[in-house]
Amino acid sequence: MAIFDSHCHPQFPQYDADQDEMIKRNLEQGIFMIAVGANLETSKQAIELAQKHENIWATVGQHPTDVESGSMNQESWAELLKQPKVVAVGEVGLDYYRTPEPEKQKQQREVFLEFVNLAKENDLPLVLHVRNEKNGKSAQDDMVELLSSNMCGVTHSFTGTLDEAKKYLNLGFYLGFNGIITFPPSPSEALREGGAGMYDELVKYVPLDRILLETDAPYLTPEPYRGQRNEPAHVIEVAKKLAELKNESLEWVIEQTTANCRHLFRI
Repeated sequence: MAIFDSHCHPQFPQYDADQDEMIKRNLEQGIFMIAVGANLETSKQAIELAQKHENIWATVGQHPTDVESGSMNQESWAELLKQPKVVAVGEVGLDYYRTPEPEKQKQQREVFLEFVNLAKENDLPLVLHVRNEKNGKSAQDDMVELLSSNMCGVTHSFTGTLDEAKKYLNLGFYLGFNGIITFPPSPSEALREGGAGMYDELVKYVPLDRILLETDAPYLTPEPYRGQRNEPAHVIEVAKKLAELKNESLEWVIEQTTANCRHLFRI
């Protein structure tokens, strides 16, 4: 049975030494990949991999921590979005955790809205990166305000609160979960104050037909592989944990999340 890793970075330098071998090994295990761009160069690399391999697709976008003055070249991004096998705009969004400066946060919002326009023009969903400022301003709240009900996409690596999750669900967005759900006891700063088990309760609340599985490889390696480089094949550990939390069969979790991924990205 095929299983989708809806958010990974096989084009990143952590795989330079064995990229072809790693991709071949993962594809042979039935892992389908969405290779996510984080800037102009890695977006181009994602497209190259997607065009080279049947079961890899690409997204095009600029990570919010990569946003700099003058970095938004509409023509360059628009050209990439027209390439075959590009299925989304992302990852784009707001990261107040790494950039607490108000001016940089303002710039992130401005650049994000430019990518929103590109997504609308090309009829593509969004892959969102959203992270709150530590003990401060909520990037999640700002993101919800910037989104509209006629948009679609996924908030990847979601570690927000239950109330924040409900806002995305009300907008029709999917939530992406990765190896973080296997980490004990509580994976995010936003939820740690609520104590162990709060994140589990959030994952249990989100309907299975609104969840995407992901790894964010090479980052966020799940148990029992923590400390090692992450790979798309480790998405099965995320699926196992989700099945446990949902009290569903592993086969049904894989089938439903695969259908979700195909629906959102029109694959």
